[in-house]
Amino acid sequence: MPLALLALAIGAFGIGTTEFVIMGVLPEVAGDFGVSIPTAGLLVSGYALGVVLGAPLLTVLGTRVSRKKMLMFLMGLFVVGNTLSALAPSFGVMLAGRVVASLAHGAFFGIGSVVAAGLVAPEKKASAISLMFTGLTVANVVGVPLGTYIGQAAGWRVTFAAVAVLGVAGLLGVARLVPETGRPESASVRTELAAFRNAQVWIAMAMTVLGFGGVFAAVTYITPMMTEVAGYSAGAVTWLLVLFGAGMFLGNLVGGRFADRALMPMLFTALGALSLTLLLFTATAHHKVLAAITLTLVGALGFATVPPLQKWVLDQASAAPTLASAANIGAFNLGNALAAWLGGVVISAGFGYTSPNWVGALLTGSALLLSFLAAFLDRRTRSAGRVVTGSAPADSAPVPARR
Repeated sequence: MPLALLALAIGAFGIGTTEFVIMGVLPEVAGDFGVSIPTAGLLVSGYALGVVLGAPLLTVLGTRVSRKKMLMFLMGLFVVGNTLSALAPSFGVMLAGRVVASLAHGAFFGIGSVVAAGLVAPEKKASAISLMFTGLTVANVVGVPLGTYIGQAAGWRVTFAAVAVLGVAGLLGVARLVPETGRPESASVRTELAAFRNAQVWIAMAMTVLGFGGVFAAVTYITPMMTEVAGYSAGAVTWLLVLFGAGMFLGNLVGGRFADRALMPMLFTALGALSLTLLLFTATAHHKVLAAITLTLVGALGFATVPPLQKWVLDQASAAPTLASAANIGAFNLGNALAAWLGGVVISAGFGYTSPNWVGALLTGSALLLSFLAAFLDRRTRSAGRVVTGSAPADSAPVPARR
């Protein structure tokens, strides 16, 4: 695999760290600014909203420059946002810094997916995408726990300063290792938007919203589930999240490898197994060992869907994939927000801390049904194409056109 993928993975590591580390230092941030924990939670939801809005907006603006230059700009924006957060004199400025950093998130992964896929042979595209996303999964195993520890030991500002340094490393890596391919000749707002005329692109993004959203329905409320139901101490949650991150890391690599061999069968398997695992989580959450094993499986199966979902979008929007790719990253975050809200609704309704698991199972099961629909439509389109191509005998004379 090209070294350019390492640069993309470094950028992904920084982005993944800043996205999730705020959850580990939220009480410290709230205490320093004198706001409540729910108010400080705007730093999480504000980031997610920035990803959803920033992904298509910055990708459209980026059609005027080369993908390498756009990636460098996005990493620079990421550095500015985290530096602003580290130096923020007030909560409002801190929130602004989070939003600025989030604007780079969706566009970086969207454009980065296109660049990663273009660096390798067609039969290795999903693997290349998964290697870029490896940076995001490693962030959950190493970056987030380490950032949380630094924030609790030396202050949360040091954490965000360190993340900004990671952004500088990612920027330098892109500048040095990613090849300059020039601005794509077909790149324009009109051609990028034309990809959304394909119903398969919308079906693919709906699969992303529902499929990966099922993971966040459970994980958003993992702390009360593990402490109140499974019986773990609050201090053990950090290590449980490391297990979850380790599952994400392995699932991402496996998903990329097998998606290159058989994309839709891999997606069917991952979504079906994830839905079943989330459903079982409502029972296994009552047992410490089984709860830890199930949480790891949720991480593995959840991220096993990421490379095939992203590759499927690229395939369906192959003529102009950049905006569709970035919009699909926004779809991941939209699914996260939707699932977290639905999980909160069932908990508030009195169904208990395990109820988000069956909500997640329903969401993921819905994504599985959509994947069957997508595969059926794809087969029908291919069959129609073969019929049209082979409708006239090779030696038949062309029919003169009427004038």
